[in-house]
Amino acid sequence: MPWRCGLMAERILNCDVAVIGAGPAGLSAAVAAASQGARVVIVDAQPVAGGQIWRNDVRLGAPAPALVLRDKVNVAGVTLLSRHEVVAASGKQLLLNGDSGATTLGYGALVLATGARELLLPFPGWTLPGVTGAGGAQALAKQGAPMRGRRVLVAGSGPLLLATAHTLKRHGAEVLGIHEQATRQQVHAFATALWRWPAKVLQAVQLRTALAGVAYHCDSHVLRVFGDERVQAVELQRGAHRETIDCDQLACGFGLVPNIELGQLLSCGLRAEGRHHAIAVDEYQRSSVADVFAAGETCGIGGVDCATVEGTIAGLVAANAPEAARQHFHRRQRARHFAALLRTHFALGDAVRQLADADTLVCRCEDVRFSDLAGMHDARQIKLKTRCGMGPCQGRICGPALAEIADLPRPGLRPPVFPVPLNVLAALHTTTPTDSSSGVMK
Repeated sequence: MPWRCGLMAERILNCDVAVIGAGPAGLSAAVAAASQGARVVIVDAQPVAGGQIWRNDVRLGAPAPALVLRDKVNVAGVTLLSRHEVVAASGKQLLLNGDSGATTLGYGALVLATGARELLLPFPGWTLPGVTGAGGAQALAKQGAPMRGRRVLVAGSGPLLLATAHTLKRHGAEVLGIHEQATRQQVHAFATALWRWPAKVLQAVQLRTALAGVAYHCDSHVLRVFGDERVQAVELQRGAHRETIDCDQLACGFGLVPNIELGQLLSCGLRAEGRHHAIAVDEYQRSSVADVFAAGETCGIGGVDCATVEGTIAGLVAANAPEAARQHFHRRQRARHFAALLRTHFALGDAVRQLADADTLVCRCEDVRFSDLAGMHDARQIKLKTRCGMGPCQGRICGPALAEIADLPRPGLRPPVFPVPLNVLAALHTTTPTDSSSGVMK
């Protein structure tokens, strides 16, 4: 039977527009919808709005753009439900899990601004303590993890490596070097095309100036990590040569993967995004499901500029202001053009996809090694025989990794979207859903 949620929830809320995610896309969508008189509720798992890119820094505070949008959200009277996650959905209702237990949120229109997460590729030693994603290293530093004096190596691909190195250096880490897997020719071609985006040029110059003295190596990638109980050294392939560098931490970023789980749960159509998928939307950011919109990284990795303009368009259309939304189409096109440039010049090479050997763990939750998957080509078979993808992360880490290194399909999603306590599960039961308009609040 289909899932019906919320009839037993401890708290019931209603709104005209519900926004899932309080990053650049979600905040922009909320401000836009509220500007048209809509009653808006934002749902976000973090304690402070801003998303991953504008994550609050316990020492340095929040970035200025985040503060501006937060002020606009407050002035508009938008309700922010921080520390809340969507567990399940049915009709026009969402079941949320938060600090106070289960909450049912009824909505007229829904904007998915669920962002993205890091793509982590397995290689020998990647599960040792001290190995993190590039974005993960940023988050740890901003949340107060001790960085002063730590020797950190940054490796992977894309401009996030520069931002990560900058954050770590500001927090006192000794950044030993930045190792970019793209070739020097690819990076140069990207740099010479940046003249179309002067603000990006200025940002790049500011980052490189702040990272003066930190070496930037092209055509260089991680091979393996050495250590007994934690990271002690990293072996790198630099062009035709190998080099081993002693360090305390490795921040390794191979790109991002759209968070599409909630869109899948709602039966939104998907489109291919390289070896992964993103929620498919039309020019008004409408998904294939009526009254469900999507914006930002969940529609395809594009960065903060794409997120803010797409959030604005989605929020305006969700609040029945499509003509106002059209005024932002050109800005979106320009932002997406830059995103395409990034994908072209920082595409992952085959070398980083072939780092895992037979003994490398590919599913950390269930201790599944790469050799355990030999001869398997079906997600269901893999789950039944190895339990790969059935751990607490529900395939969020190993699924995208296996899509990259072995071209294996990800398993389908079943509610709840995240692990939840029993008192929240008690708010779910199976019955025939009511009419889809029942969640619209007058």
